[in-house]
Amino acid sequence: MNRMRGKSVVITGGALGIGRACALKFAEEGAAVAVTDVDVNKGSIVAEEIRGRGSDAVFVEHDVADEAGWDHVMKVVIERFKKLDVLVNNAGVALAKDVEHTTLEEWRWLMSINLEGVFLGTKHAIQTMKANGSGSIVNLSSIEGLVGDPNLAAYNASKGGVRLLTKSAALYCAKAGYNIRVNSVHPGYIWTPMVENFLKSQGDVAQGRKLLDSLHPIGHVGEPDDIAYGVLYLASDESKFVTGTELVIDGGYTAQ
Repeated sequence: MNRMRGKSVVITGGALGIGRACALKFAEEGAAVAVTDVDVNKGSIVAEEIRGRGSDAVFVEHDVADEAGWDHVMKVVIERFKKLDVLVNNAGVALAKDVEHTTLEEWRWLMSINLEGVFLGTKHAIQTMKANGSGSIVNLSSIEGLVGDPNLAAYNASKGGVRLLTKSAALYCAKAGYNIRVNSVHPGYIWTPMVENFLKSQGDVAQGRKLLDSLHPIGHVGEPDDIAYGVLYLASDESKFVTGTELVIDGGYTAQ
């Protein structure tokens, strides 16, 4: 307990899935949490749940692809918590299409959230964290940022982009002497509403779950908390010597 005591955190896409798990886990460890999402109802519920457990939390309606929205988030955090210690760039979307059948409109939509949103968050967090003389940025990439999938062209490209953007930002911050660490997390398939809705779009959810389980040598897909624990480590002072790297949490998926 209290691994994050005295720290303030922004978690994008915090209304559901991995983002929600991170928000609750950080709050359990003593952090003040700003939950941001386009889903006002579910995001507000997460913030209320955190406050109900005795920690400080605020919800901010936020489209990560909108730079003005990032200005607003930073303003709210500074006014509410006085500083920003951690940013978790978690918000993301998926598109199950191969390169031949992906439209330019679909490609740009996905990139605006998955890659440009991470770029904007990283940029604005660095500008805000400099005042502290320290900080940690954790970017959610994916196993799909490490290996290819024939039916995830835009998603692969966006998550691969997050991986290398993370390394570039980490080196920049280190060489600038900011004491801001930047790392990426690469989940395997995690049982979240995004994955469940994807399986629904493909047909039989139960059958799809069995197939996803079989892809992981450990024998099953992951749970949101599996990722939240890894994000917590990278955000905490326990990882003070870790920057510019990727933490793969995938049940052995990429080891094959």
